[in-house]
Amino acid sequence: MSASVKIPTPLRKLTNGETSVNADGATVGAIVDSLESSYPGMRERLIDETGDLRHFVNIYLNGEDVRYIDGLNSKVGERDELSIVPAVAGGLD
Repeated sequence: MSASVKIPTPLRKLTNGETSVNADGATVGAIVDSLESSYPGMRERLIDETGDLRHFVNIYLNGEDVRYIDGLNSKVGERDELSIVPAVAGGLD
């Protein structure tokens, strides 16, 4: 399976400035592994030391937060789209 992955600005230095890349895998976790093999350093920015998605990173599969599907085990189909979105912190003081 090959999916399109939208890359946020902070991670584009790893993808040589590409805003969207293709990655292979049947699950979100496999897509992350595919990204790591093509763009070293990507996994450590997305996955924490326990193997879970970092709390300040959101990954959307066809517009739905994977945390509400099956996390890194969420199934990815051909031509699906993943978006990596860093969480934005802030607010009123």
